[in-house]
This record gives sequence, C-alpha cells and structure tokens, in this order.
Amino acid sequence: MKEREQVSDIEIHRLSPADLPARLEGMRDVYRAVFCAEPWNEDETAAERYLERLDADRRRDGFAVTVAENDDVLGFAVAWTTPSVFPTTRSYARVAAIVGAERTEAWLCGAREVDELAVRPGVRGAGVGRALLAAATDDAPSGRCWLLTSAHVDLAVRFYERAGWHRLGTDDSGLTVFVGPRHPAVNDPSAAR
Repeated sequence: MKEREQVSDIEIHRLSPADLPARLEGMRDVYRAVFCAEPWNEDETAAERYLERLDADRRRDGFAVTVAENDDVLGFAVAWTTPSVFPTTRSYARVAAIVGAERTEAWLCGAREVDELAVRPGVRGAGVGRALLAAATDDAPSGRCWLLTSAHVDLAVRFYERAGWHRLGTDDSGLTVFVGPRHPAVNDPSAAR
C-alpha cells in the first residue's frame, strides 16, 4: 500500500517492500548525485555499496522507504525501528557515547531511526526533503525519531534545524545526533542543545 502526498508536481510515496525493486535504480542515481558530490565526496562506487547495504537493511524491524518522484525518483528517505538493545556496529557506539547509555536506551531504542535522506540538487528548496522526512517519521510512536549527520555539512545541519529537529550532541569527529520535533527529549532539561 502506498501513502501519497502532493508536493508541487512531485508525489511522495511510502513504498511497500514489493514496490522497492522498481525504485532501486532511481535511488542509486539520487544517492550518487547527493553523496558522491560536494560536500560529502564519497567515491563513485558508494552508490552501488549503498544498494547492497539497503538490501540487508530491508530486513530490519520497521523498515520503510519513502520516495519523492514525478517521472523519476527525485529523493528518498529510509528509516527503521532502532532495536531495543542498542547496536554497536556502524556509528552506533559513537552515537551512544554522545547521548549517554541511559538516554540512548530511553530515547533511541525503539524509536524511528532515519538512516538516509537524499534529494537531488535540482529540486532542493521546494519542500521535498521536509516532506520526505515528515512522511518517514510522522507516525513514529510518541514522536520518537532520530538521525545522525555531520556537523561539518552546514547545509544538512541547517536543514534539520529549520525542520524543527533538535541537536542532542556532537562528538569530536563532527558526528551529530538529532531528535525529531515531537521527541520527548525535546522537553527534557537534561538534553544538550
């Protein structure tokens, strides 16, 4: 089943697992246009590796993909439910160090985790990223959603702040953890800003 929302002449679709294969080539092209360019500067093979990772990630609990498209995929968001035992692979250990063990368990475990958000450069500024982010997180239980980005990418940090997301903290490498606008941590006085 697809959930749809109009953004200009661009439609936002929440994909079912059966819908995903038809969008993979477009998602790869968007990934390449965003992350293999300034300011991310990943190598050209990163887009292929992302599709391999996406194939493994689709088995995660709560896995969801939202795409923005007209005739082509113009952007996408990928999210899932963070496990109740916080992982230690990828950047998770660094996230736990930023947030703290107790708050990680309370605020991030069981929350909607936005793993990737990408919008083609030519359609930025039209509300596509914000619509993708909302479609990926609006149904998060109790508003509990989170993501990470790099503090070194001002464009990303400013985007999340304008979208109402709140910074929990940043480590020495620039890894920055944000929680969504309705996340309970937003009103917790112990949350860093």
